Amino acid sequence: MLLAAQPCFRSQGHTLSLINGKYKRTILYTRMEFGVVRFNEMKKYIGGISYKTLSASLKELEADHAPRGVPAAPKVEYSLTERGKSLLPILDALCAWGDAHRL
Repeated sequence: MLLAAQPCFRSQGHTLSLINGKYKRTILYTRMEFGVVRFNEMKKYIGGISYKTLSASLKELEADHAPRGVPAAPKVEYSLTERGKSLLPILDALCAWGDAHRL
């Protein structure tokens, strides 16, 4: 039974690695809520995040092909890719489960 579950564990690990981090879920939701967002706008919406942390989180998400940064002279505008949008139902389910099972 454990051997059959191993592929699922790997898939879960991969999925969790995409959203692991203090701000990644917030960044994904910000993009969902506001659509195309510039860096400083995103920082304003999130609040309490440093420029360095936001930049690092965006780079990690871009490496996973979740968001996309599109140069719009002289700045970059960020939006969700289809892959990033496909994570949103998973995040919503995690939120719902957390609300229902909060101790």
